[in-house]
Amino acid sequence: MRPFGRARDALREISLEAGVSVYAEGSCMARFGGTHVLCTASIEDSVPPWLRGGGKGWVTAEYGMLPRATHTRGRREAAAGKQSGRTQEIQRLIGRSLRAVVDLKALGERQITVDCDVIQADGGTRTAAITGAWVALKQATGYLIEEGLLKADPVHGQLAAISCGVIDGETRLDLEYEEDRRAAADANFVLTNTGGIVEIQATAEDKPIPESDFHELFALAKAGVTDLCAAQLAALKG
Repeated sequence: MRPFGRARDALREISLEAGVSVYAEGSCMARFGGTHVLCTASIEDSVPPWLRGGGKGWVTAEYGMLPRATHTRGRREAAAGKQSGRTQEIQRLIGRSLRAVVDLKALGERQITVDCDVIQADGGTRTAAITGAWVALKQATGYLIEEGLLKADPVHGQLAAISCGVIDGETRLDLEYEEDRRAAADANFVLTNTGGIVEIQATAEDKPIPESDFHELFALAKAGVTDLCAAQLAALKG
């Protein structure tokens, strides 16, 4: 039995609230059950040095967890003087995912940075971050169009992300922390609204899982992403 009696193919209660920041050009509060991530998109009229003069823009991301996002307080990484390997891996994943659906040449020589700050963590923080980050990014490019700085939207596709896993021999969608830590296998799927694969991260814990389980996980993820993409569009419509 899953927490709260949730069906194996059911998402947690999902809330995507766009425009939550009065300062950022784009923003979204993504809530996946007990996981809450604030995503803000900021526009800079410059690009990294290695891109200057190339006529292309850049989309990148930063990720972090507030000290009391989990059951016990974690030290701020800024206080430690360096980011953990996990943090670097996740923010690179978010940036790669967003760039997969952006025409960087159409963006022009400007950079959009999406900051994903985990306020509360109960599993699936990276997938919630990616899903909310797309909404924030879309708002930011909409701002550029409204201001007359762009004629067309450089975001040419839609994507979202979700976690899946095998727990007690059952394939499940959208894992909470207690499920994730007991999973025999877990996976994160970043998919487009048309079913395209952007990235899949999948790991078996104790022993290899059969291919049939992976196909079940993939099918769950595709259905979940379809629902998340609908929620993204609803959030942007307000």
